[in-house]
Amino acid sequence: MDYHKNRFEDVSLMIYKGDKLYAILPANISGDVVYSHQGLTYGSLVLQESAKLKSTFLAFKEVLKFLFEEGVKKLDIRLIPTFYNSLPSDELEYILYKAGASLVKRDMILLIDYQNKLQFQKNRREGINKAKRKGLIVKVDGDYEKFWNEILIPNLKEKYNTTPVHSLDEIKRLATRFPKHIYQVNVYQDDKIVAGTTVFLTKNVVHPQYVSGDLNKNELGSLDLLYDFIINHFKEGRNYFSFNTSSEENGKLLNEGLLFWKESCGARPHIFNNYEIDTDTYKTLEFKTT
Repeated sequence: MDYHKNRFEDVSLMIYKGDKLYAILPANISGDVVYSHQGLTYGSLVLQESAKLKSTFLAFKEVLKFLFEEGVKKLDIRLIPTFYNSLPSDELEYILYKAGASLVKRDMILLIDYQNKLQFQKNRREGINKAKRKGLIVKVDGDYEKFWNEILIPNLKEKYNTTPVHSLDEIKRLATRFPKHIYQVNVYQDDKIVAGTTVFLTKNVVHPQYVSGDLNKNELGSLDLLYDFIINHFKEGRNYFSFNTSSEENGKLLNEGLLFWKESCGARPHIFNNYEIDTDTYKTLEFKTT
């Protein structure tokens, strides 16, 4: 996260059980609220593989107590979507329920399960065939400059009057540091770039972080060809392909166009949540059993 460390006041925590590291909480602070890190797409409490429910319960209680004693009023925590986990890990969802945490955001991700993969619908297949007829080709070429400067930045400026979350220098620096986890894939007609995507890979998941095409993307079928390529090219050994979110305004609105497009690629809905909890809740939080 150090490439954008100046944008946040970091208060990431390390939680120990005895003298051994048990969990980490990437976090930043703003005012009297601590957030599971706003510089990360996903945050939450990250546990070791041998974690046990009671120990995690007590660890989270200690986090709340520590933050309370530091003058923090609330913890805003964004849960990791379960399909990113190496092992089943819903402890925190249960603990937050027990603690009476408030659900403040629920986003919608569209997800392809490689073990139960649905076929592209007819309109997407037609787009792929159109792209092939027009001679489009896909390359994993690492040309971030061409994609950022000729496609992504102009499109975001024109459509939303905004810029990418990562600058070109930042994404190149990240790709250099994580060469097996970040790839740039571009689509060309002759030698002209017409679309592209920056793909992030984890142990279990393929995730296109940025996707964009030129003004002729519908006529060319460039994005259909691109998605067909990355869904299949990077799937070996992985379980899921995750599209970006299709919800807005903290999950209160769905982008119908994005929803339609992703579902026509065979994707299915998956939610992930943000909760808010008062730190003084630690005083009444008890691990009760029969």
